[in-house]
Amino acid sequence: MIANELRERIEAGIIPPGSLLPAESALTAEFRVSRGTIRQAIAILREAGAVVTAHGRGTHVVPRRRESRPDEDSETETRRRQVKADPELAALFAVEVGTALVEQESVTRTNGAVGKVIRSYRLFRTRQ
Repeated sequence: MIANELRERIEAGIIPPGSLLPAESALTAEFRVSRGTIRQAIAILREAGAVVTAHGRGTHVVPRRRESRPDEDSETETRRRQVKADPELAALFAVEVGTALVEQESVTRTNGAVGKVIRSYRLFRTRQ
């Protein structure tokens, strides 16, 4: 089946994510079938979410989504600390340089390797 052959090429990376599928005319010549048969194969791939067709732009392989696997061990560590606003942060918050801010840093590790670091800031407010 042509759809299966194309799917195997996509999964093997022969037709990489984001790339354009060969033209219908090239596929009809390669598989020695009618254009209608090629369109049916592409429709099967489209329904499966493997490709997307845009009018006038062709059919592209959908980029793979990274799915977390059960064997992955993911953990997030969050730290908060008081810092003084540097010139860039002071400009963002429209405050004077040296104004007290709270920095929150979240580090996410998957299987021990750092996957992402997110730093956020807010004005330090003392309770009155």
